Amino acid sequence: MQNRVQGSCTTVLVGKNASIDGSTIISRNDDGHEALDPQRFDIVKPEDQPRHYQSVLSGVKIKLPDNPLTYSSTPNAVLTSGIWPAAGINSENIAMSATETITTNSQTLGIDPLEAGGIGEEDLVTLVLPYIHSAKEGVQRLGALLEKYGTYEPNGIAFSDKDEVWWLETIGGHHWAAVRIPDDAYVVAPNRRNIDQFDFESEETLCSTDLKELIETYHLNPDHDGYNLRHIFGTASIKDTVYNNPRTWYGQQYFNPEIKHEPMEQDLPFICRANRKISIEDVKFVLSAHFENTKYDPYGNGTEVEKTLFRPIGINRNHNVHILQIRNDVPAEIAGIHWLAYGANTFNAVVPFYANVLDTPSCYKDATGTFDLNNMYWLSCTTALLGDTDYNLYVDLKNTFELETMAVFHKIQHETDKAVAGQQDVHQFLQAANEKLAKEALQWQTKLLGDMVVLGSANMKLRYNLND
Repeated sequence: MQNRVQGSCTTVLVGKNASIDGSTIISRNDDGHEALDPQRFDIVKPEDQPRHYQSVLSGVKIKLPDNPLTYSSTPNAVLTSGIWPAAGINSENIAMSATETITTNSQTLGIDPLEAGGIGEEDLVTLVLPYIHSAKEGVQRLGALLEKYGTYEPNGIAFSDKDEVWWLETIGGHHWAAVRIPDDAYVVAPNRRNIDQFDFESEETLCSTDLKELIETYHLNPDHDGYNLRHIFGTASIKDTVYNNPRTWYGQQYFNPEIKHEPMEQDLPFICRANRKISIEDVKFVLSAHFENTKYDPYGNGTEVEKTLFRPIGINRNHNVHILQIRNDVPAEIAGIHWLAYGANTFNAVVPFYANVLDTPSCYKDATGTFDLNNMYWLSCTTALLGDTDYNLYVDLKNTFELETMAVFHKIQHETDKAVAGQQDVHQFLQAANEKLAKEALQWQTKLLGDMVVLGSANMKLRYNLND
């Protein structure tokens, strides 16, 4: 089984005043080109963090600082193409998700070509997350690395702390731009350039020092007024109309059904404001979505052309979904929650793991290349595969499973939050809570698979209505 090159993720960002409990949220489906790619959930301690880093894919060598922080990580289990940490929360409650593969245009690449020996998704979390103390500092550190080493691919990267959410997009081989997401706003970002209107004078933006000069020197701005980075550096291709734009459209329709757009529109807004406060369940729904209640649902009633026209958000190439929540209504030692699920999102549930720990539950820790139903990655992939054979038969089981498991997870979380005060060893206490969450998750996912087997067996095509 080969490690993948990324290229098909979906990101959802939520500012603290847009969320239901005042948390900041950055989240992403970590998708790939292959249907299966075993995953693991790790805690990287300072002694395990490299001091001399070398990328497997590009070969770039980078000396790292001597004072890394502990951080959670969701890397590949098979490391032939590098670590690919994907996402994590460090011990100062700074979160990072890397990356959302995005698009760029030929004019940009002709001016600033991609750097074959630069940094990329394989490397970014390892190079940045252990050394930052705010979301903005994450943008600044990554920006400096991009300018020094360059990148071989176009990517979008999310950062958050308890107050701010930032989104950075690489531009060509050595340039970049970033926007602070307003506190009352959300973003749904697919695999295209997403930043639209950009104010070079604002304190809510950061970019390469020569980015504006680059635009002017090479006459890159097609608009009469302002700077729309999607227009300047991005694409508006036919592929975008079927692969990218519909995912943004569906997420925005979910949060703002009163605003009518078309799924193929090229200029769907980057910054949006929902008609209600956004919950973890809302974010998970969007990241699992396959255009439910529309003619474009692969499991729906549209024509075969309609059902296969657009690329869904929830797809067989989901390897993990992470929702990184930094809470503001609890002590700092329990503020960081690394919600996590594996496999195609249609038949899984996210688990609220506390990030302030020194180890992770074994059934989430390492999925090898060998099939094992005692491992959450393989168990989740199995339920997704069976569910895909007859979605409408199994959908009620799936809905009940997600409702009941999320209720159990919330109960454990509430109990843990209340009991943490006065604990002598907070790490061990939270690790025990994570073990309890993982045990419940494995049991509920196993029950779902069992219920599906029982229901499906009675509906097999290989049957006959006469008995002995």
